[in-house]
Amino acid sequence: MENKLQALNISTLEKYDSEKMYKTYDNWPEIAKKSYNYDYSKIEFKNIDHIVFSGMGGSGAIGDIFSSILSSENIHVSVIKGYILPKTVDSKTLVINISASGNTTETLTVLKSTMKLNCKTISFSSGGKIEKFCKSNNLEFRKILFFHSPRASFVSFLFSMLKILKKIIKIKDKDIKEAITQLENLNKKISSSNLTENNPALELSKWLTGIPLIYYPNGLESAAIRFKNSLQENAKMHVFSEDVIEACHNGVVAWEKKSNVQPILLKGKDDYVKTKERWKILKKYFKDNKIDYWEIESIEGNILSKLVCMIYLLDFSSIYKSAIEHIDPSPVESITYIKNKL
Repeated sequence: MENKLQALNISTLEKYDSEKMYKTYDNWPEIAKKSYNYDYSKIEFKNIDHIVFSGMGGSGAIGDIFSSILSSENIHVSVIKGYILPKTVDSKTLVINISASGNTTETLTVLKSTMKLNCKTISFSSGGKIEKFCKSNNLEFRKILFFHSPRASFVSFLFSMLKILKKIIKIKDKDIKEAITQLENLNKKISSSNLTENNPALELSKWLTGIPLIYYPNGLESAAIRFKNSLQENAKMHVFSEDVIEACHNGVVAWEKKSNVQPILLKGKDDYVKTKERWKILKKYFKDNKIDYWEIESIEGNILSKLVCMIYLLDFSSIYKSAIEHIDPSPVESITYIKNKL
């Protein structure tokens, strides 16, 4: 492992990141800014009391983020990662279908099912079967720029959708611009231009040698799920995630048996007071039992800034981890195998 750590420099990234995923991540702040400033045709759906986000993988993560953002709003939000819409879908429901490739089987199935229901729908993709279906059936559709892979296209889709759905998902313009500025600030610390000990994403990837168990509080579940998925796809490793409060009623007992599992604590700056108390107790438990852990706290700011910045850091860490392990982050052969069997 020591030799691998010493070799982690720009040459190593170039060598093992065959499709230069890291370069797309280096440009995330600029992609976010251009996506939000692009002159998309906006849309407004009236009389909506239920929003359903449908998507898988990197596209599904966008639904998770919007669910977190809308958690304080007076609207019912569902995130569907599969084939079937909830029975509660009706005329006041907006189904938002997201597929970076435009060919995701599950999302296409959900889209087709909306034709049989009296609901409203809009779809986002870079093209593919979803674009063709929407145009053939006169359904609302917006084409979004694709960068490298669905997971790397995250900010392109997120900030484009924030612009297009502005009248439905009411996030203040200043909050969105603040999030972009925070991405720009964070980029200086975690991008490939700073492969030093002062790079928190790189330091996390060096520390991570076992199986990660990601603990998250209310509000940051979407970041935890995203980190889990990014480590699985980029570094090809097993990863688990748990709600920190729920884990204190069951999962924490597993630490009584020694293993190569490593706890990662994703904390929010303004976590609920009882959650802060739980973090304090859990950290003392780990220290008393000589269990090494890694702690990441969100930045200060609005919920969008907190989530996208945490995801940016954690995603970059997963790319650095793949380079440390001499693994190419881009190929996802197992996913391709399953898709080819469908």
